[in-house]
This record gives sequence, structure tokens and C-alpha cells, in this order.
Amino acid sequence: MHNIVNQKNSTRVGQHLSILACAAVLAACANSPMPAPVVDRTSGGTAQTAAPLEPAPAGYYRVKRGDTLYRIALENGQSYRDVAAWNNMANANQIEVGQLLRVVPPSADVNAAPGVATVPVAPGTVQSQPIDATRPVGTPMSASSAPAATPAAAAPAAAAGASASAAAGASAPAGDVRLAWPASGQLIGKFDDKGNKGIDIAGKKGDPVLAADEGRVIHVGPLRGYGNLVIIKHNDTYLTAYGHNDKVLVAEQSTVRKGQKIAEMGNSDTDRVKLHFEVRKNGKPVDPMRYLPPQ
Repeated sequence: MHNIVNQKNSTRVGQHLSILACAAVLAACANSPMPAPVVDRTSGGTAQTAAPLEPAPAGYYRVKRGDTLYRIALENGQSYRDVAAWNNMANANQIEVGQLLRVVPPSADVNAAPGVATVPVAPGTVQSQPIDATRPVGTPMSASSAPAATPAAAAPAAAAGASASAAAGASAPAGDVRLAWPASGQLIGKFDDKGNKGIDIAGKKGDPVLAADEGRVIHVGPLRGYGNLVIIKHNDTYLTAYGHNDKVLVAEQSTVRKGQKIAEMGNSDTDRVKLHFEVRKNGKPVDPMRYLPPQ
């Protein structure tokens, strides 16, 4: 009899342990997060089944993961404010992967060779329209505004003076940009297509940062990798960028003259006090040493 009782008790204990084990497993499953599908909102499906996005047409840019409007504008030689206006964007921080952004003025001739004059849009007169990827960007220049095809006709146009070119909004030829050194410190970093998109100049905190040429300030503010950044657009072809500033002394949309103090050197978003200086031609980084006088 005693053995029978012990066997019954053992059976009950085993059943109780089995129930506890099942309960523990169910609790673990309930507390464990289920894998959520990754949705690509631009394609209307999951990332695993989304069709590849079509390449952006000329004059447009397709947003990629990690992009910001500020960096997109810099890479295309534009003001982020202009890019936002051309795309009817109320909030410059709201862009989505796969979004198609216009990165040239609505009136620009995207078929023109780099550096060739385009017809600009006067400030305050931009007529932004919803993006239509099937419509060509801009229209070709008229015969009266197009550059002359022969050298004989081009010479008088070049002799017309920089002021006339600026009034017409024409891009300056590559040889016309003459930059001054933006700081007087030691050169500690040279241009490298892969590692460094500009040059680095050492200095002390508070040393003056000068505008390399006259132009319009199109960006003031922090940008990852650049710290407190100032960007000056000199014409339709060239802009210069000044990174890691401690204090900025100019405002966006203001006009600066060559040699004007625009900021004070600092170490924002870097490990030492220095100025990171870039020259961009049609949005692409080029070696600043090609445009600066010998030290």
C-alpha cells in the first residue's frame, strides 16, 4: 500500500512539473518579440520583394538610406533651400528612401556641358511644380542666350566683364575662379579623391576663417563630418565649404566679399582645431590647391 501511494505522489509531481514547464515555454513565447517585416514605403511592399528603383533621370537625385537634404544639396552644388523649394518641400528634414528630388533649377538645361551657362531663376520667382519623371528637366537655351559657337564670337563675350556675367547668371569659366587662402595656418591634410575631399589647415581656436572669394552664403549650420559648416556659392559652377568652425559670423543668404572674416576656427566634429576647406565644381570635390596661390 505504501508503494502505491508513493507511485501516485510521484505521478502527480511529474504532471505538475510538466504543466509548469509548458507554462514557462508559453510565457517565453509571449514575451519574445516577433520579427517584423521591413517595409519599403516607396515601393509599396516588403524589402525582400521590392523591385529595384529606376535610376534618377538627368537633373534629379534618388534618395538613398542615410541621405540628408543638406548633403544632397552639397553634392549637387546647390542650396538646400533651393532644392526644398524646387520640390515643394515644407520640411527639409522629411525625405524618404527612393524619393526623387529635383537638384537643378526648373529652367536649367541639363543637356548642356558642365560649366556652360544656364538660364537661372531669379530669387523669389521659382515656380515649383510636382515632380514628373517623364518630363525632361528644363528647356534648351534660346539662340539669343546661348554661348557663341565660334572662338571669334566668344572673345567679345568673355571681354564683357565679370559684372555682366554675374548679372546674366552665367557660370564663370574654370580659369576665372581665383581663390584666396581661407586661413593662414599650416597645411596638415591634402586632397585625396577617396579619403579627403578637401584640405585641412591647422590653427588655434578663434583664428579667423576668411571667404576665399566673393559669393552668397547658402548654408550655415552643423553637418555630420563637417561640424559647424559654412558654404559659399560663387557662381553656377563653383562653391567653397568651410568646416569645423567654432563660431560663425555670417548668415544664410548674405553676400560676402573676398577675404571677409566669416567664422572662427574650431574643432567641432573633429579631434583638433583646424579648418576643413573644400572646393566643389558642379557639386564634385576638386583639389583646392589648383585654385589657390602659392603660400
